[in-house]
Amino acid sequence: MALPTFQNNALLITALTHRSALNEHATTSAESNERLEFLGDAVLELVTTEYLFQRFPQEQEGMLTAYRSALVKTTTLAEVALLLGLGEKLFMSKGEEASGGRQNVGLLANALEALIGALFLDQGLLAVTEFLKKELLPKIDMIQKKKLYKDAKSQLQEVLQASGLNAPEYVLVSEDGPDHDREFTVKVVIKGEDTTTGSGRSKQLAQQVAAQAVLENTELLDRLLSKVQAPA
Repeated sequence: MALPTFQNNALLITALTHRSALNEHATTSAESNERLEFLGDAVLELVTTEYLFQRFPQEQEGMLTAYRSALVKTTTLAEVALLLGLGEKLFMSKGEEASGGRQNVGLLANALEALIGALFLDQGLLAVTEFLKKELLPKIDMIQKKKLYKDAKSQLQEVLQASGLNAPEYVLVSEDGPDHDREFTVKVVIKGEDTTTGSGRSKQLAQQVAAQAVLENTELLDRLLSKVQAPA
């Protein structure tokens, strides 16, 4: 995967500028990518909605909404951002980088939305549509196949309860950052065992990220379920 070519490279630089970089003058941009993220979020929703509307003419609103939520959720966007190499291209402070900023799921998803906003300003809606048709929208096939359009917490609970396990417990591990930009980290506890963690700007988002991490860790799931199925 490669980033789209920009006519106005200043827009690309701003899209890649985390606000922490402004404090250390680690970027040539005069502002962070937060405004572009705001714009990109709206453009992303529009393009995704139209694509799904045309792709699935027989589906009702509820299912289309579930598909869209799965496509634009933080973990899906972060996967695309990683494949594009956005984490390594971001301008950020040394402190942000040292704390794992280049691998931070929420930060990566925000950067992709900012990139989308910048591309929209640079070349318009058609360019964004073509970019997303190449890099993001094909994921709907996997989402359908694996039923990832279901809420991650609900899906994990269904998997566990189908094997006779109780619902997982979500435990707050840490809460960092200023009041206007808190980051929560939550761990998933299954059968009294700490499994994975997830982070997000709200406890609910952190729980969803953590639940999705469990679902994607097939080795972990197989081990937990095999304990239940094994004879006493």
